Amino acid sequence: MDLQTIKARITAVQSKREYLLSLLEQPNLGTLRVDVNQALEELDDLIDEFRRTVPEASPN
Repeated sequence: MDLQTIKARITAVQSKREYLLSLLEQPNLGTLRVDVNQALEELDDLIDEFRRTVPEASPN
């Protein structure tokens, strides 16, 4: 997998992160809130690791 493909996938992951943030604003989320928080933490870890590995990657 080339770097451009990885960057495109990271961009897609970042857009899904925004969707998860919007889910947290839903009052009827119930116990799924824990899962959404966990998913956000894991996405943040993935994005941070990518930025450490590929420092020239610009944040989107």
